[in-house]
Amino acid sequence: MLTYLIAAVITFIFTTVLTIAGVGAAFILIPIFLMLKIPLLTAMSTALLLNSIAMIFASIGYARDRLIVWKTALPILLIASALSPLGARTAEHLPRNVLLWLFVIFLIFAGSIMLFYEAKAKEEKYDTKKLIGYGVAVGGVAGYLGGLLGVGGGNFIVPVLVWLGFNPKKASATTAFVVIFSSLSGFLGHATTGNMNIWLLLLCAAGSISGALLGSYLMRKKMSRKQVKMAIGIILYIIALKMIWDLLKPLLT
Repeated sequence: MLTYLIAAVITFIFTTVLTIAGVGAAFILIPIFLMLKIPLLTAMSTALLLNSIAMIFASIGYARDRLIVWKTALPILLIASALSPLGARTAEHLPRNVLLWLFVIFLIFAGSIMLFYEAKAKEEKYDTKKLIGYGVAVGGVAGYLGGLLGVGGGNFIVPVLVWLGFNPKKASATTAFVVIFSSLSGFLGHATTGNMNIWLLLLCAAGSISGALLGSYLMRKKMSRKQVKMAIGIILYIIALKMIWDLLKPLLT
């Protein structure tokens, strides 16, 4: 039980931070759960479900404050869901490590844009066709890359939306809504294995919900546009560093 309580506290901390950027915490929680001796399939299915739970609660506040750009979020969701399996099939025929290194380069580039590049806000000027068009384009690339690399498409969606001129808060909130369904889809793929631990799930769900509520509150009410943008950039760097470590670890052992 102590292990599950530790997992719940860690879930709360990382969910709070990553909710600000609109990305799920599963990519960090899975290796941490493994370090706590939680079985792999249990760690994966639990972390993915926690992603969905956290983003549901975060999205409620975002929707209330009208931060979710629905005309972009829905096309992203639909197209990403359709193209993710295609990316997964392509991955069977390509060297995955090379693709992951390319994605690391993209994350570092995107993080640098968040930290050092100031795009002019344009989203309010976009008409319905442009908002939908951007959603289709971003969703297509995010879905395909997510399936291809086996990583969350949200890492791609947030910086691209900001680069397109979206307010960082709206980019984060829009991505958080999409993550609900992408994570739920991944969870359902693992759920059939029956490797859920009810106590781990209940305790971590409490941490996930609390972290999502705190993180979304900080993003909506306490942080400026510039601070949100900086937080997203730092988080993208952290994701890139974790991926670099995962890629280098087999070479160091």
